[in-house]
Amino acid sequence: MFVLCIESSHARGMGHLFRSLTLATELRSRGYSVRFLANNHPNSLRIIRERGFDVALYDLAAVTGWEEAFVDPAGSSTIWINDRLNTRRSHGETIKGLGAKLVTFDDRGDGAELADVNICALIFENTEDLRGKDVKLGMEYMILNPEIERYRRVRQGLASILVTLGGADTYGVTVRVAKWLSSKPFPVTIVTGPSFQHMAELEEVVSTAAPDRFKLLSQVPSLAAEMYRHDLAITGGGVTPFEACAAGLPCVVIANEPFEIPVGRALEGLGAAFFAGHHSAFDLGILEKAIPIRSMSETAMTKVDLGGVGRVAALLERLAA
Repeated sequence: MFVLCIESSHARGMGHLFRSLTLATELRSRGYSVRFLANNHPNSLRIIRERGFDVALYDLAAVTGWEEAFVDPAGSSTIWINDRLNTRRSHGETIKGLGAKLVTFDDRGDGAELADVNICALIFENTEDLRGKDVKLGMEYMILNPEIERYRRVRQGLASILVTLGGADTYGVTVRVAKWLSSKPFPVTIVTGPSFQHMAELEEVVSTAAPDRFKLLSQVPSLAAEMYRHDLAITGGGVTPFEACAAGLPCVVIANEPFEIPVGRALEGLGAAFFAGHHSAFDLGILEKAIPIRSMSETAMTKVDLGGVGRVAALLERLAA
């Protein structure tokens, strides 16, 4: 049995949720039993259940002492996957003490060294400090939505921009991006997620722009399908820009959190994106220059592949054997 323990909220964002759902779907397709543990965030709980997975609640404030109810009594048959970033040592000790194996993602917590596997596809700086019995580094372990395979194409020029800044957009960056774009000559589609809480401000910006400048979409059924329609995406610094790049969609990355800054720089270094800075002082001036969309699109598709979820699932299968 696989237990996926996640944290998802307006404050944390929803990237952990969507990454874990992609992995859980792959594990289920391979015949494994998967159960989610999540904090009490109604939108996240609804999405998990809509995808057909069981989910139980845990208390974010309780570091440890609650895990036993969710570990198989046989012990060795349970693999506990933390997609919550910084694992605390006391929590890790409890999981290991219950006989379960521990897997973490992008984890720099003091409990990471207890992990049987620490998968770090989103960490690009200070990697020598990462801990775990087996640390897996590199974009080849990036868990991306396999649906993207159906929507890959090389872009030829810049005719349409997509703005998608996460399921929550904690800091309301979408509103500030829309203000900047409101006077520019690009058709812009803005996609907001299920926990977006800045709609009133966004609608005010859109209402004062030229007619047909903006198209607003909320909770699209398939972000991959929507990406297909556009030539450049403005995204945060989580998994989304990698999914865009895998589809051949170049990006401008705005870091919502400090740890996303190296992500933006790494994608820029690959030639698949531009990094616009931290959200507190981003610069979209690159959009006022000629952008080599075709070459960036070709580079993006070459540099970012869709095999990560299969590679991670294979690692977990070996751990479960």
